[in-house]
Amino acid sequence: MLDPKKLLDDLLGSTIPGTSGTLREKAGQATQLAKDNPLATGALVAVLLGTSAGRQVTGSALKVGGLAAIAGLAYKAYQNYRSGDQPAQQTDASGTPAREPELLPPPSDTEFHPAQAPQGEDEFALMLIRAMIAAANADGHIDDEERKKIADRVSLAGLDGEAQDFLMSEIEHPLSIDALVAAAQTEAQKVELYTASRLTIEPDSRAERGYLDLLAGRLKLPDALVDHVEATVSSIKTAAPTSTDAPKSNIPW
Repeated sequence: MLDPKKLLDDLLGSTIPGTSGTLREKAGQATQLAKDNPLATGALVAVLLGTSAGRQVTGSALKVGGLAAIAGLAYKAYQNYRSGDQPAQQTDASGTPAREPELLPPPSDTEFHPAQAPQGEDEFALMLIRAMIAAANADGHIDDEERKKIADRVSLAGLDGEAQDFLMSEIEHPLSIDALVAAAQTEAQKVELYTASRLTIEPDSRAERGYLDLLAGRLKLPDALVDHVEATVSSIKTAAPTSTDAPKSNIPW
């Protein structure tokens, strides 16, 4: 039976696909796995679709799990927005990258907490996965050749058969923005869907930036709130390793 929360962990890189351990807990195993199979580490949603993210989720976001990480980021951005704060600076006065903030799951009594999802945690986790796949597919059409490459990558990634089938089905038929917007049953879920989409891609291309802007507009998110999501997501992403021994965030073709 498909486990949406585990698949979300796999996609965001908070677990090593095919194992029960996190990247942080099994650093040695992750390093070896990266050398043997770079597709099995990093943010799988970017790896599978070949997006040019160039940055990867790291640090405290890997400790709390995919669903809680997305909820925690969305909650933090929303709280900063409501407080009237300016979006966090990613560098200090000397230009040194700011220290990554500790990411915590949202409080259990807020609608951002996964347990508060009206449609249930698993169903909303599936919707977040669909949002990530739609975002990763924002910059191009998948033809037969690319579909085969993706299928090969899915197979190598170490996911179970049901998860592979689900991913391939969603990749071939990504959800529309209309469907994503309709799925958001609370204001918190609107912020979380945008957060998950922004986690998936770096808006370096016009198509990716346009997709995120359109999604934010359709979700009716204020510009200032979107700025806080951008800053919050950026705070837990670091440049992907570029050395020959380190895992890469995507595979060049």
